[in-house]
Amino acid sequence: MESFLIEGGQPLKGSIIPQGAKNEALQILCAVLLTPETVNIKNIPDIVDVNKLIQLLKNFGVVVEKIDSGFYRFNAKDVNLSYLSSEQFKEDGKGLRGSIMLVGPLLARFGKGSIPRPGGDKIGRRRLDTHFDGLIKLGAEFNYNQEDYFYSVEAKQLKGTNLLLDEASVTGTANILMAAVLAKGKTTIYNAACEPYIQQLCGMLNRMGAKISGVGSNLLTIEGVESLKGTDHNILPDMIEIGSWVGLAAMTQSEITIKNVRWEYLGQLPAIFKKLGITLEKRGDDIFIPAHKQGYEIQNYIDGSILTISDAPWPGFTPDLLSVILVVATQARGSILIHQKMFESRLFFVDKLIDMGAKIILCDPHRATVIGHDFKSTLKSATLTSPDIRAGVSLLIAALSAKGTSIIHNIEQIDRGYENIDCLLYTSPSPRDATLSRMPSSA
Repeated sequence: MESFLIEGGQPLKGSIIPQGAKNEALQILCAVLLTPETVNIKNIPDIVDVNKLIQLLKNFGVVVEKIDSGFYRFNAKDVNLSYLSSEQFKEDGKGLRGSIMLVGPLLARFGKGSIPRPGGDKIGRRRLDTHFDGLIKLGAEFNYNQEDYFYSVEAKQLKGTNLLLDEASVTGTANILMAAVLAKGKTTIYNAACEPYIQQLCGMLNRMGAKISGVGSNLLTIEGVESLKGTDHNILPDMIEIGSWVGLAAMTQSEITIKNVRWEYLGQLPAIFKKLGITLEKRGDDIFIPAHKQGYEIQNYIDGSILTISDAPWPGFTPDLLSVILVVATQARGSILIHQKMFESRLFFVDKLIDMGAKIILCDPHRATVIGHDFKSTLKSATLTSPDIRAGVSLLIAALSAKGTSIIHNIEQIDRGYENIDCLLYTSPSPRDATLSRMPSSA
């Protein structure tokens, strides 16, 4: 287990090209199983979760060829279905939550799909009911082995139906969508997630020959087809990474340019950061964040009440950035209420920020009130442990703003979602403004 050693307290400067979107990549990679033809995918992020999924595809017999950095070619002509029932698959599938999205494509094309109870991080329960309820209504027979925690579905022929999802699950929508494109007849998915990740998946499937309408709305209509062909696909820049860099720039009072961000897919991100008083300049398709030497002030509501920022399904604000917003608020002028609705354990990292000197009241598992320092006092360096991807990068931002030496353990969690973040910070223009290096956790 590795750790980060951080020498914080100094501003950064430079430009960043964001990685491909992790959440999109996991869906797109699963979709290659839907066709025996070649699929080319660009802008795949080199991160742990994505690499684990690529390895799973290789284990299924998918031919994977790396063409260039972030550019891969996939061919799933000969898929080894016996791997599904192997002990190795039961072990491999546990370590990746995104592996659940293999089930829909496998079921649609081969008539069966299985998955062990997926692993991942510790942000709270993420139930699988939406996935399997949808697949059952499409005609699949469901089985759960309680001894092995192993889920499986089978169907000779999926049949289109009308679905009303119990929640607008992104991965659930993706899974059901990938199954429905090869089902016989018409399927409607109401209360579907409509995040850019889903829009991108729909675009890719349509280029492969699927017939999906209503893209970008919460009502998707799918006319099933006999088969799908190959295609080319380019993954969007990662909105979560972009928001993380915005937060890091503000918190460290740094001047940073984030390049090629695809503004049209950022949703609420620019508006939410502006509510915290952070300046984001649109320069073509780039974001320029000036050094906030005078700090930044949280807006109140018109009636003077405290600003509340909460997560919601798209086009609401993504829950993946609430941890970053919380950290950034610790140095703002004013106060804010953070309401994390979707995950009951995601705010538990705030005790580490409190130990660093932040003024935070954890009201309950879902709500935290932050009283900003206005840079009149800095956070203290500390030894920390990353509990999940987003809390991990938020603690990293806090450590970079704190004067002195900090250590963050369990950085494998950060590596799951951020590509070479230590290298990006390390190679800032000379002389380096801050130091971030890896070391064994025992150091």
